[in-house]
Amino acid sequence: MKSDCIIHVPRRYVSHEWGGTETVILETSKQQKACGYDPRIITSMALARVPEEFIQGIPVSRFSHIYPFFGLSDEQKMALDKKGGNLLSLSLLRGLCKVENTRIFHAHALKRLGGTVRTAAKMTKKPYVVSLHGGTFDVPGDELKTLTAPIKGKIEWGKPFGAILGSRKVLTEANHVICVGQNEADTARKELPHDRVSYLPNGVDFQRFASGDKFLLRKRLGIAESDFLIVSIGRIDAQKNQLCLLRAFQRFHADQQDSQLVLIGPVTQPDYLAKLESYIAEHGLQQAVHFLSLENDDPLLVNAYHAADLFTLASRHEPFGIVVLEAWCAGCPVIASRVGGLKTLITDQEDGLLFDVASEQADLELAQHMTTLYANCSQAQSIGDAGKRNAEANYDWSVINARLEKIYQLAEEHHQTTL
Repeated sequence: MKSDCIIHVPRRYVSHEWGGTETVILETSKQQKACGYDPRIITSMALARVPEEFIQGIPVSRFSHIYPFFGLSDEQKMALDKKGGNLLSLSLLRGLCKVENTRIFHAHALKRLGGTVRTAAKMTKKPYVVSLHGGTFDVPGDELKTLTAPIKGKIEWGKPFGAILGSRKVLTEANHVICVGQNEADTARKELPHDRVSYLPNGVDFQRFASGDKFLLRKRLGIAESDFLIVSIGRIDAQKNQLCLLRAFQRFHADQQDSQLVLIGPVTQPDYLAKLESYIAEHGLQQAVHFLSLENDDPLLVNAYHAADLFTLASRHEPFGIVVLEAWCAGCPVIASRVGGLKTLITDQEDGLLFDVASEQADLELAQHMTTLYANCSQAQSIGDAGKRNAEANYDWSVINARLEKIYQLAEEHHQTTL
């Protein structure tokens, strides 16, 4: 048995605020553990309740952190914990350096935390790789404004730490850069002064999502078995663009009174949730739209895909879209926005339908796609079946982890040339 430690370092990692990045790290770690390695997750205390725990058999260690800006309120700190905060944690650096028998560091964030991983790798003379989960080369301007809103007008005193940690050198000095989106990989190859860049899509636990109870979610929410159910899973966040989905659903529901919509995901922007609730009340959709927050290991999550007649993702920006893979495993037809990784993941009219989210008539086009699949059961079945075949053949975690192992080996070979 191998005992080498593979250290994954995300910005935060808690089971009650789950997303695609958390899924990737957990499933990758489980694959690595099965191969005889000792994967560990080392992160900050952002949104966490305890400093040490195991999540599905993988040890998670957390260290205290701060945001080096003057005048931040507790509410602003919480907003930074939830999304995009450029944190500083010197205790995390010490924790990384203390791990014995480290094989490789795998950073899942940039800025000061990425610099912390870079510094730990240099101090311990170990290789490091960086995964770009989106938001580096392809983040839209309006999304960037959302990320930086909590620190707008605040004076930053942490820049010297960024310089000491080499935050701006993280990508240029990395032994390998991994991009989960094809668009970001293409841009990274143009922008970086080296060719150590690989596109590695996210994966899915095919067996876990391939079977489920199609009635459990409906019973939980009081939705009739005969109702046409649309499900969307993602953070309640402007990036996920549930407001566009609501507008489309309002159009669709006007003609299809037997339709229901379920929005599943943690709330990362309370103000955005209030905007959604206001729209629902204004258009009388209270009996047709449901909100639900589920932890990753909740059995209802898998069953939600099987309960759905249609899965929809209306994101304004989406580096990959791991929830599409999960829907595919369940054989659920998918409609998604033509952005980021989604436009290369999905083959339009074959294993999904795409719509132009930037269009002024985005909600109309999305509603028309809903109507098309509602009215044409054979087309919906064909799209769902094609997605399921694609997920099983190309995206199971065992396939993705084998490719990641080859990237680690390339990183180790490059590291040896730098010693």
